[in-house]
Amino acid sequence: MHCPVPLPQPLRQPVAPRTELTTLLTPSFMTVVAGARRRALRDGDRQVDTAHLLHSLLESDPEAGAAFEGGGPQLARVLGYLVQRSIGYGLRWQRSTENSGAGRKLPAVAGTESPDPRASGWSPAAAAALEGAFRRAAERGDAQARGVDLLAVVAADPGSRAVEVLRRAGVDPDALAARIGGC
Repeated sequence: MHCPVPLPQPLRQPVAPRTELTTLLTPSFMTVVAGARRRALRDGDRQVDTAHLLHSLLESDPEAGAAFEGGGPQLARVLGYLVQRSIGYGLRWQRSTENSGAGRKLPAVAGTESPDPRASGWSPAAAAALEGAFRRAAERGDAQARGVDLLAVVAADPGSRAVEVLRRAGVDPDALAARIGGC
């Protein structure tokens, strides 16, 4: 018997980054954030998670793609897994929250949280990844975060969906984070 899968409920609030983020991100990084938001909406996901961020990052930031060892083949495998997300791989993630970054707040939403942590439109891990990218840029003395900042932080979070994708594609996330650690 065919049992239709119920469609996820649409996001309650837009996932667009708040105006404060525009001063913290390079234009290419803003493209990554906007692309991740569109991907989450298109996939019917309730939140932008680290896999959405990784997918958008690898599609739009050549510097992030260049960080992969061996270049093309490894990057192609990662993108292959990410593309499959909406057609099978990753469907188990729908209707669930990525929690690996729980407790850390995206600067633009700090102080404006609703009682439901999912209402911001960002998974706790994705919000923590953005926060980590901002922190990484500040430690380097830059006013704006770059895509490689986000990639380094995402690859260093062992519980994130992005790291699960990297591992399944044969990428060692620790080695990737170490390789771009000094960028």
